[in-house]
Amino acid sequence: MVAIMERYDLVKAKEFFQDKTSFTLGPVEVDRKIQERSGEIQIIDVRAAEDYKKAHLPSAINIPKTQWESPHGLSRDKINVVYCYSQACHLAAHAALHFAERGFPVMEMEGGFKTWQESNFPIER
Repeated sequence: MVAIMERYDLVKAKEFFQDKTSFTLGPVEVDRKIQERSGEIQIIDVRAAEDYKKAHLPSAINIPKTQWESPHGLSRDKINVVYCYSQACHLAAHAALHFAERGFPVMEMEGGFKTWQESNFPIER
């Protein structure tokens, strides 16, 4: 335990979690924003097109990795909330980085589509 604490950096931990909460949303928060229909977010599914066609979040648009260079549907006026398959999938984080580097406001939905489904939130087919 002492060895772990010697390497633990409280300042970096605080910065990490501040950044994480600033740039991620959980499924409950995303569902609430969809229900409010405030128009402040755009849902972006970065999974493969065939998986998107099977089921996706309500109003989500599909931008698989093959289309990241010309991402039709991303908004510069809304927060683009990206998601992928699961918490273990880093595709959404890579997409968020890619889109942010190109000037798009972006956040990641934690847990991905798997957590969304497990939470029994609505899906579109």
